[in-house]
Amino acid sequence: MNKERKLIIAGNWKSNKTVAEALTLVNDLKRELASVKEVDIVVAPPYTALESVSKAILDSNIRLAAQNMSENGVGAFTGEIAAVMLKEFSTRYVILGHSERRQFQKETDALIAKKALAVHAAALKPIVCVGETLAEREGNLMEKVLTTQVTGSLAGLTKEQAVETVIAYEPVWAIGTGKTATTQQAQDAHAFIRGLLVKMYDEATARKVRIQYGGSVKPNNAKELMSQPDVDGALVGGASLEARSFADIIKNSI
Repeated sequence: MNKERKLIIAGNWKSNKTVAEALTLVNDLKRELASVKEVDIVVAPPYTALESVSKAILDSNIRLAAQNMSENGVGAFTGEIAAVMLKEFSTRYVILGHSERRQFQKETDALIAKKALAVHAAALKPIVCVGETLAEREGNLMEKVLTTQVTGSLAGLTKEQAVETVIAYEPVWAIGTGKTATTQQAQDAHAFIRGLLVKMYDEATARKVRIQYGGSVKPNNAKELMSQPDVDGALVGGASLEARSFADIIKNSI
């Protein structure tokens, strides 16, 4: 494990959990993880549960993330959530460019870059998701896709902003396909992304950026994944919806 970068493990609840269910989950996590100091713990509930979860974790070691944010401020943007609204609930992180939003909402790298700048302008921290599909992986296009997504999604960020950005590598081909990325494949992709950051910024900046892994992380593979030199945490989907499995991923990572 790289000691110069603190692990960050975030649970992306996606479109799951009523307010009551969200409170049950986060209160269980508070009990399970109260003594953990070695990992930055983050939960990303749906918008409807942000206020309640925010109050529940106020005096805990758990931080709040939103699953998306508008690139615009307040105004005539129906259905959008502006940064000032997220800050009201002490939100710390914002997930941007998740593969599902890239696929279903057709989000582009240019849009994600605008959102990342808006997140930083609000003194929040973006978690920017990148990753290749199965067709792209099988076509040996991983490096090309990651180069396009990383440079495009971080376009315009200063060195200082880059350091305060988390990158989440999620191999889309390993999510719900029955195919699993090996630990080495995860490390190779993370190392490639860090190499891109060296080219975009410099070695010192690249060394400080945390890169999470987001491809079917479970309690039984967390330790091996987190022990890789360039894997600095996890963006957990399904396994974050149950307190024991999410807590075990975090505990097994230490």
